[in-house]
Amino acid sequence: MTGDSGTTERRESVDLVLEGGGVKGFGLLGAVLALWDAGYRFERIAGTSAGAIVAALVTAYQKAGRDLRELVDVVATCDYARFEDDGPVLERLTGKVGEGVEILLHEGAHDGGYLYEWLVPILEGVGVRTFDDLRLDDPNTSLPPQQNYALVVHTSDISRRALVRLPWDYPQYGHEGGKQRVADAVRASMSFPFFFKPVQLPTGSGTVTWVDGGLLSNFPITVFDRTDGRPSRWPTWGVKLSGLPATDDDHPVRTAPGLAFSALRTLMADWNHYALDGEGVNQRTIFVDTTGIDSLDFHLSQADHQKLFRAGQSAARTFLAKLPARSGH
Repeated sequence: MTGDSGTTERRESVDLVLEGGGVKGFGLLGAVLALWDAGYRFERIAGTSAGAIVAALVTAYQKAGRDLRELVDVVATCDYARFEDDGPVLERLTGKVGEGVEILLHEGAHDGGYLYEWLVPILEGVGVRTFDDLRLDDPNTSLPPQQNYALVVHTSDISRRALVRLPWDYPQYGHEGGKQRVADAVRASMSFPFFFKPVQLPTGSGTVTWVDGGLLSNFPITVFDRTDGRPSRWPTWGVKLSGLPATDDDHPVRTAPGLAFSALRTLMADWNHYALDGEGVNQRTIFVDTTGIDSLDFHLSQADHQKLFRAGQSAARTFLAKLPARSGH
């Protein structure tokens, strides 16, 4: 594999898969940086929702040969509250009532425009705009050439009822994958239904609707597994934002909108998508405890962000401590 621009240190290779989790992205970053500090580099990274944001940043900075620790300050510049404050005029004027009307009339309460305002300049500042900027030269992969990219972003197509992996699947919609903007894929991946407006993508036969990738696969841990029967050159590790389900303060869900919203959040929580022990997924997964933090609480305190970051670092270090002694991958 090609090395980082300007980087001479020898690092061990891994692929990463980052789970979605809304504002809990600081936990993902903490885990990634703990791995980086331990001497690993990330050949490919897949992410969903918040995982897609962190994956895009890490991939771009690594490609540019930058110290990934710079991302602590970069991510800290994100004003999470603005993801809520960019809602349409009706919502701003009438509050929660207006938000409900906007959901009914316009498919979501918030347009997600702040993501572009924040993310695009950061990516372009390190030379990344389209997926072509993240193309890999790796002839020994089992992936076909059109999938040879350092970043894969997951979204859900509710028109075709299919999981979409970007940029891999853009050709199925009549678009050249490498020419598409990374920020557009990330925006699609974070489109939590009813909260953010979905992304409408024109195709040769009409238009499809994309929403949060977590609807179908919030933790696609097998995405980089080899398919040619040959042994893996290095492992794929996942970072999962997990906490035990609440067992007290139960409340019924009585309204139709509440039922729909709660059903979606349950589906995207990913609790039962993997038989972790049976499939060995837990042996390659870093579990970051985010108990008590809601993924859609865009008004977390600085202390909460620091708590998430430290939880991610602690989880990664615990994971590394349990690994067999390094013998090369």
